[in-house]
Amino acid sequence: MSAEFLQQLHGLLPEGFLAVGAMLLLMAGVYGGKGVTHIVNYAAILVLVVALQLVLMTTGLPTPADSPFVHDNFALYGKLFVLLGSVITLIISSTWLAHAENDRFEYPILILFCTLGMFLMLSANDMLSVYLGLELASLSQYVLASFQRDRTRSTESGLKYFVLGSLASGMLLFGISLVYGFTGTIEFPGIQQVTAGYTAYSQAAGTPFPYGLVLGMVLVLVGFCFKISAAPFHMWTPDVYEGAPTPVTAFFSVAPKIAAVMLLMRLLGVPFAGMAAQWQQIIVAVSALSMLVGALGALRQTNLKRLLAYSSIGHVGFALMALATFNANGFAAVLVYLALYLFMSLGAFALLLLMRREGEYVESIEDLKGISRIHPWFAFALAVFMFSMAGIPPLAGFFAKLYVFLEAVRGGYLWLAVFGVLASVVSAYYYIRLIKFMYFDEGGTAFEMPRSPSLDAVIGLCVAVMLFYILSPMLLDGPAKAAAQALLP
Repeated sequence: MSAEFLQQLHGLLPEGFLAVGAMLLLMAGVYGGKGVTHIVNYAAILVLVVALQLVLMTTGLPTPADSPFVHDNFALYGKLFVLLGSVITLIISSTWLAHAENDRFEYPILILFCTLGMFLMLSANDMLSVYLGLELASLSQYVLASFQRDRTRSTESGLKYFVLGSLASGMLLFGISLVYGFTGTIEFPGIQQVTAGYTAYSQAAGTPFPYGLVLGMVLVLVGFCFKISAAPFHMWTPDVYEGAPTPVTAFFSVAPKIAAVMLLMRLLGVPFAGMAAQWQQIIVAVSALSMLVGALGALRQTNLKRLLAYSSIGHVGFALMALATFNANGFAAVLVYLALYLFMSLGAFALLLLMRREGEYVESIEDLKGISRIHPWFAFALAVFMFSMAGIPPLAGFFAKLYVFLEAVRGGYLWLAVFGVLASVVSAYYYIRLIKFMYFDEGGTAFEMPRSPSLDAVIGLCVAVMLFYILSPMLLDGPAKAAAQALLP
């Protein structure tokens, strides 16, 4: 074997370890019999922790010219937060897995395979790696969405996600084939070189950019807009969020979304860099529409998970606002936004896992009435997350929105920033409405509150990040800027 091939294998140590670890745990679950689910769950957390060490070891390795994977600081940033999202999901799932109907060892293994797919996405350096990583992650998500197969809502959400996801994957694959047909390569550097040549020729000769290549790029963007639940390709999100089990919904809201947004950033920043004039218009339109749908769609929701689904659509719109600027500072603002949203979203969903009465989880907004007098610490934590999502200072969510608004203004999108501020004001209504229910309405019944030290620790960590990010923002801002500069030097 050549030294170059061995170098590529060395770079894939985290992915290889995840694959082997998941398959070993699968066999352990098959032969372990009943009662092995919690052991497999904790073992999966250990596998992810070891994978983190391997990611740190392999970052910065030189990338051969024809390598399908890269190991730069941008990929490192994404993998760290994907791992964090996966680990926290497995931690908060421990009490949920204790229920007899959820006691199936496949759950943590599916999380591992999904994480493996996201790793491949974040390191992808050609279109084939993009598609393979995306499909590996997506197939695991389809099964996770319908994990409670004895419940109609869960089965329906998994089926809907699968059908619409397959359609999006088909459009993505068709777009990739068009890009390959017009560029003659699937490698990112090669596509970048060809598209730059097309742009220079079109400007010099006064001829239009090849329509087939533009159509291919548009179809690729459509596929990714579905994966990140950006409007108008968000139709699956409220139903899947409501029907899927709460820990699965928590996972969907952060890790796959971070991986997909960052892969979209790599696509726009490398192979499609020469087509910025074309894709910026699409990103701006999708950003504005997502903020609008997220703000208005949640106003009439009575289910907390559906409300958070529309909230996630709006947050994607805010992140895409800075992505449209196509510069390192704008990309860094997106990365900070994604990281802070991870803590906001996981903290909120962890609290939903405490809302249980008579052995059943409750999800209605009405269930929050007067809860501050019964569970004051629960109400305080949820208020912190809601205020942060609304962008109220001095919480971390305020700085996340401030960064993307500033970069949009600097990038020449003043009207989009103003639109974002208005959308944020509208969305603040339904966030504050929840706080009003908890603190000012009468009535309410106590939750069973299945207490768990690990669940309490996760909620405490997320609250601490929201409250104390203002004290040392460079702990996150510095790595985000380094990651963005690795993509856009």
